[in-house]
Amino acid sequence: MKIDLHKIPIRKVIADYKDSAEEGVEAYDGKLDIRPKYQREFVYTGKQRDAVLETVKNGFPLNVMYWVKTDMGNFEVMDGQQRTISIGQYINGDFSLGDRFFHNLTKEEQNQILDYELMIYFCEGTDKERLDWFRIINIAGEKLTDQELRNAVYTGPWLSDAKLKFSKTHCAAYLLANDGGSLVNGSPIRQEYLETALSWINKGKIEDYMAKHQHDKNAEKLWQYFHDVIAWTRKTFTNYRREMNGVAWGALYNQFKDKKLSPGKLEAEITELMEDEDVTKKSGIYEYVLTRNEKYLNIRAFTDKMKREAYERQKGVCKKCKKRFEIEEMEADHIKPWHEGGKTTAQNCQMLCKQDNRTKSGK
Repeated sequence: MKIDLHKIPIRKVIADYKDSAEEGVEAYDGKLDIRPKYQREFVYTGKQRDAVLETVKNGFPLNVMYWVKTDMGNFEVMDGQQRTISIGQYINGDFSLGDRFFHNLTKEEQNQILDYELMIYFCEGTDKERLDWFRIINIAGEKLTDQELRNAVYTGPWLSDAKLKFSKTHCAAYLLANDGGSLVNGSPIRQEYLETALSWINKGKIEDYMAKHQHDKNAEKLWQYFHDVIAWTRKTFTNYRREMNGVAWGALYNQFKDKKLSPGKLEAEITELMEDEDVTKKSGIYEYVLTRNEKYLNIRAFTDKMKREAYERQKGVCKKCKKRFEIEEMEADHIKPWHEGGKTTAQNCQMLCKQDNRTKSGK
């Protein structure tokens, strides 16, 4: 990783400053992408923003910033986005500090700000080096999400197109996933829709996928995949419930998209499970009805009172190995398994030694 320190006056950094909200923020005579298109909008509070300007006005040291050099020879802000935008907006006349806008300052006061030198590191290196460094320096201020960190590294035509589809307020992905009830958690402009789609398509290996497709002309393959996942979900689970929001639909699609499923039978079972008081995680029902793995349901546990009652009833003897144990050495078990209709009640509770219980449940 090559890192060079430069001292650049504010007047040069904010030269040709252009803030287009979601369309991005540029400066440094068009050579600096302060906030790439469709990344998160300005998030500093007024107090934080004012503190940046007060630091500059008083000539106090401002934390160093990091710019990453792109393949095109321009720069993107790796760290320092909020500070740079605070300065740019003030000089642009977007807000006042106290009761004075920038244009209300004397020429001397204006020059004091414009001549203030920002400490900026220019960073060059491999994708992995930049991503690792980005994570290291992203420890203070308004922290970026993991996907925002990745976006700063894997820039290119593929990412630009992916952001258009997944990272804009009311973008195509957002409209699709919310048509008929929300299926995806998060905010597009915080890159959470893009992160979700990438995690689904490459089984959690997001950086591998971005590195492989970084120089593709577009993100049509990712968009088509996301479209197919949502369409399959709507077709398979015909009755929308709010518990469907945030389910790992991509993982279910990858595993079951080619299997013949009965939406009617699935809906009947889902209805029954939604009414089952032993199922404490209702959103896990959708994964359970396909995988049959009870871990998704968080089946209601036996209470300490139920455990003690069963322990005393058994006189501390494990129902399986017939040996005696202290209660701390035992675990509660359903006599009649939950999936066979057994309930989490005192009458259906038995105590097994830890080894026997875990052997029985396959843990």
